[in-house]
Amino acid sequence: MKKVLFISSTGGHLNELLQLKPLFEKYDSYIVTEKTKSNKDLCKKYKNVYYLVYGTKLHMFSYFFKFSFNIIKSFILFVKIRPKVIVTTGTHTAVPMCYIAKLFRSKVIFIETFANSKTKTVAGKLVYPIADTFIVQWEDMLKIYPKAIYGGWIY
Repeated sequence: MKKVLFISSTGGHLNELLQLKPLFEKYDSYIVTEKTKSNKDLCKKYKNVYYLVYGTKLHMFSYFFKFSFNIIKSFILFVKIRPKVIVTTGTHTAVPMCYIAKLFRSKVIFIETFANSKTKTVAGKLVYPIADTFIVQWEDMLKIYPKAIYGGWIY
């Protein structure tokens, strides 16, 4: 069974990722997200859940250290799991994992967030050049990401 790692930051990005639940059951699936009060019990609902440290850019000094730690932890998780495919709905939490995946020749599937219908996200800008499949949820986004695939809304 193919190993697939699903990763996103917490909040709306995680809510979008969890809409892909039918895929979790089709593959040997792993979920990676930031640990917060709102999702600390995710491991009770899903198997193979791993947490990164939650960090926000509102506190740039501490964010730098948390983000650096998460890059290292992402690398360790990748080596431990060895997924063949990374699926992400973004944001900053997922970018390092996507680049690590490309380093190890795994496939990267990036789903641009539903929240952006007119502009690129920072994560989208960073992952678009390396993504094997880049999916947008708004048809207008095909003008911004010409090599993307229109997938419609996840919700």
